[in-house]
Amino acid sequence: MMKRTARRTLLATAVAAALAAPAAHATVGYFQHGYGDRAKAMGGAGIAYPQDSIAAATNPAGMVLVGDRMDFGAGIFRPVRDATVSGNGDPANNASYDLNNDQNFPLAHFGYNRMMSPNLSLGVTIYGNGGMNTSYDGKSIKLFAGSSNVAQGVDLMQLFVAPTVAWKLNDSHAFGVSLVLAYQRFKANGIGGFAGLSTAPGFLTNKGYDTSTGAGVRVGWIGKITPQVSVGLTYASRTYMSKFDKYKGLFAEGGDFDIPANYGIGLAFKATESTTVALDVMRILYSDVRSVGNPGINAYLAGQVGMLGASNGMGFGWRDVTAVKLGVAHQYSSRLTLRAGLTHNTQPIPSSEVMFNSLAPGVIRNHLTFGATWRMNNGGELTVSYFHAFEEEVSGSWPTAFGGGTETLSMYQDAIGISYGMRTK
Repeated sequence: MMKRTARRTLLATAVAAALAAPAAHATVGYFQHGYGDRAKAMGGAGIAYPQDSIAAATNPAGMVLVGDRMDFGAGIFRPVRDATVSGNGDPANNASYDLNNDQNFPLAHFGYNRMMSPNLSLGVTIYGNGGMNTSYDGKSIKLFAGSSNVAQGVDLMQLFVAPTVAWKLNDSHAFGVSLVLAYQRFKANGIGGFAGLSTAPGFLTNKGYDTSTGAGVRVGWIGKITPQVSVGLTYASRTYMSKFDKYKGLFAEGGDFDIPANYGIGLAFKATESTTVALDVMRILYSDVRSVGNPGINAYLAGQVGMLGASNGMGFGWRDVTAVKLGVAHQYSSRLTLRAGLTHNTQPIPSSEVMFNSLAPGVIRNHLTFGATWRMNNGGELTVSYFHAFEEEVSGSWPTAFGGGTETLSMYQDAIGISYGMRTK
């Protein structure tokens, strides 16, 4: 009885931590490069290689393969982002801007899975899907704010709760389905300079936080092709969200900000008894969401899109992203497993869209990752992960109608996480 009470207390604490510490990410566009510290340490690869009860965030089929277990973790994410403007007709805009007034963001995740029978599992995974944050430290871009002394920046957070059912058709094939329940929080400050380009200038900026909820679905399959090779497929539908009513003058379609569909294929190869190599290829369809994918000010000036907030209004001009994730796990001993990985993704932000993406400089393309798991005497598993996202720059011109000139966006990132997992039976 005491053991069951302690487990329930631990479960409640872990859920509370996951809900209380959502983070603002900007790694593969604004999605995370991986979910759970084990996958993160392997470059995010996990479609065909589930390792814990966070597996549903990548491929829900993996839940029936990890067994009865609970996992939870926390960490710190630190992005460093900057912008430099030169050659603009208004000298007040020409400067180097520090976007790091807020720089350290908490990470958290939680997963619980239970085998209802040898071939059927039920579970739930809670995780931060992604997000974006900029907070200009001191000096703001005058053109955006209408003044050089206005607090400026945006903050977007996304949290997913994914109840999951998974089952084995036989020893070689597993399937899974997650209902993806999503929560978003957003605010924008200091962009009143764009009021003349908005359908609802009173709902463009400085409205405080607004929230949005919605739902989608993720499905997946993992097949064991040979004793050494497994293949996985995963697909997440577009997550349809309620609108940000406070920002209906900023986002296209009157405040719409759905979460884009994504899909991928994975391969896991057991090279030796101790070493597994995993490779994933993911595709994120940012361009299908108008508030993200519609082109920005250049397209508006050319009459190709409408004003901010319009049905076909301006967006951030993001392109679809393809991410390749490569990871290796090596069981060094009965207690210690070592991991490493690489992630490379295409650039979501074209040079023609740098101006508006001063608010959302998600330019990262390459990650290097490391981590390890230590099996403790009580059977628990302590995992650590670290990644460094290498500095990336995108440069482009401002429209002549706004004084011309050139802007360069840059960012690099670091993150460290720690998690605890255990078998629950």
